Amino acid sequence: MATRGLVSYLLSSFSVAVLSVFLITQYQNGYDSPLQSRLSPSLNSNLSSHLSSTDKTWPELKFSWRLVLATVIGFLGSACGTVGGVGGGGIFVPMLTLIVGFDTKSAAALSKCMIMGASASSVWYNLRVPHPTKEVPIIDYDLALLFQPMLMLGITLGVALSVVFPYWLITVLIIILFLGTSSRSCFKGFEMWKEESIMKKEFARQQETVVDSRGELLIDTQYEPLLPREEKSIMQILKFNLRWKRVVVLVVVWVLFLVLQVFKNDVNACSAWYWVFFCLQFPIALGVFGYESVKLCKEHKKRMSTGNTESICEASIAWTPIHIAFCALCGILGGTVGGLLGSGGGFILGPLLLEIGVIPQVASATATFVMTFSASLSVVEFYLLKRFPIPYALYLTSVSVLAGFWGQCLVRKVVTILKRASIIVFILSGVIFASAITMGVIGIETSIQMIQNHEFMGFLDFCSSQ
Repeated sequence: MATRGLVSYLLSSFSVAVLSVFLITQYQNGYDSPLQSRLSPSLNSNLSSHLSSTDKTWPELKFSWRLVLATVIGFLGSACGTVGGVGGGGIFVPMLTLIVGFDTKSAAALSKCMIMGASASSVWYNLRVPHPTKEVPIIDYDLALLFQPMLMLGITLGVALSVVFPYWLITVLIIILFLGTSSRSCFKGFEMWKEESIMKKEFARQQETVVDSRGELLIDTQYEPLLPREEKSIMQILKFNLRWKRVVVLVVVWVLFLVLQVFKNDVNACSAWYWVFFCLQFPIALGVFGYESVKLCKEHKKRMSTGNTESICEASIAWTPIHIAFCALCGILGGTVGGLLGSGGGFILGPLLLEIGVIPQVASATATFVMTFSASLSVVEFYLLKRFPIPYALYLTSVSVLAGFWGQCLVRKVVTILKRASIIVFILSGVIFASAITMGVIGIETSIQMIQNHEFMGFLDFCSSQ
């Protein structure tokens, strides 16, 4: 019921925001018509400057208070972002623009580098720890194969929409999305906290000594098993967590998307070959997604027919066409937001995995695993386009690598000691909410400046904006 409410909130809010663009455009056209001779030149110059705002602002990498502050924020953002499985792009982009001084496009490219580094180190850490409750890999490869192609397809669509959508609309959509997902994740965290409290009380009650009717103490006689559970070494856990066939499929999808992106960027925008390379991404993504969807549906029906209600993967939902369509929609939406914002798409994927019943440890491990592919694809593309300075990229990526590893290590130890996995959910919710605040403040400030400068506030032409 709560999921339907969140989806209804997002769809209705997005629809109102997009429709408002047409109203603003009509108002702006009507306002400009009687003053065409006076305002048209300024509007045209503002529009052309907005479309051609490709000036690179790359500060020099040197020791200063700005670099120290950016390092601290980047470390904390990477540590918390990877633990929650959301990446942290909503924190990195404002930090790089406001504190360090990069232009928006370069900040988005460097944000991808940081997300890639933090996600990769987080994956390396997660591969070396066992599943907290089952004898299965901590990364759910079925969910990774289901979401990764749709996420990468959504990123491509998001990059295209970022050229067409006005800046103020992107800001509004991000605020709506982040507030919705953060509030839902926070509510989910409180529900898990209550369940964990009940379980801890029940466990404590069972551990207490019991007094019978005659006043005699009944000692709890729980003995260790004669054959204790075999402790695996780190190398054994690593080999068990890796599923090479699934990883190879994900790598193949990554390479195909990369090749198409490189070819697409080498041809003229909106040419015949441009649209051929653009459209070829759809059969690749839909093919892998469709194969995994059919597999999940067949296995679910087979289990139900035999009376086995055990979940196929970590998601505790029935794999029906409706649920699969919902997952596809969320995957594309997450990728689209990642393309618009410069993040890895985890702001949708992390909360979604929790919503479909994945435990926080596995949700975090799976989301960062998927984000490693999506973020690295963008990093390679940005490198070929020379969109970020190499020294800054290496430094910030190194900071994120350390933060991602130690953040996972510290939080997992806290979760083990307190026996509260809901801490991961609260971290996820906090990172999303902080991103909503930072992106919202910057977006509103920039939008006000655009209004004061009488800049064009409607949809832009895709081909002429490339």
